[in-house]
Amino acid sequence: MCQLLGMNGNTPTDIVFSFTGFATRAVEHKDGFGIAFFEGPGVRCFVDHHSASDSPVAEMVRRYPIRSRHVISHIRKATQGGVALQNTHPFVRELWGRYWVFAHNGDLKDFHPKLHAAFHPVGDTDSERAFCWLLQELAKNHASVPSVRDLTETLRELAAPVARHGSFNFLLSNGDALWAHGATRLHWLVRQHPFRHARLQDQDLTVNFAEHTTPNDRVAVVVTEPLTADEDWQAFAPGELRVFQDGQALDA
Repeated sequence: MCQLLGMNGNTPTDIVFSFTGFATRAVEHKDGFGIAFFEGPGVRCFVDHHSASDSPVAEMVRRYPIRSRHVISHIRKATQGGVALQNTHPFVRELWGRYWVFAHNGDLKDFHPKLHAAFHPVGDTDSERAFCWLLQELAKNHASVPSVRDLTETLRELAAPVARHGSFNFLLSNGDALWAHGATRLHWLVRQHPFRHARLQDQDLTVNFAEHTTPNDRVAVVVTEPLTADEDWQAFAPGELRVFQDGQALDA
């Protein structure tokens, strides 16, 4: 299975610490990696079908001064679709004049929805098919960008029939909020004042967030398996959809 990492903050946030620990897991999940992050309405997306543990693209990402309010990253262990650039997450599409970014962890069996609008997969993964179908159905349900609350309700309705085909853990963002759906394994936390030290699970690396933040900063992190050993990660319930905006979990 693949691994997901998402961040949503109330201020542009450095992702190097989290990405460093996350990329370590590419030893097992070696069939590609990607990261997408919003800069205003624009999106920078870096993907490579090689492992993040030895990809020069991953090394560039580690050195790039990423500071964003909305980030989605993925490391792939292929189940459907070959190891190829077009099958590497995150996927990016446009809807309602804004970019949408999507990444999926899981395996959807016999999922072949009718795609008859403007959204068609380039690769041959179940993940990209699911993304295209979600956007198609969102466009059917709403003529223009709805509120975050309305989008959440529609996504909750749409996720259920897809999840019946298998495991459907996903992250989705439009640069305004981050939606996360947990089917099997997904965890989240919110970092806010008072900030403290945190130690990575997969590397001997510790950071004192208080040295890199202000008392007003707040960031939500969503990941398949907890990244740190000393923070209070909360597990998603099976079938749970959560939305994060300005670094906090919304009740929607």
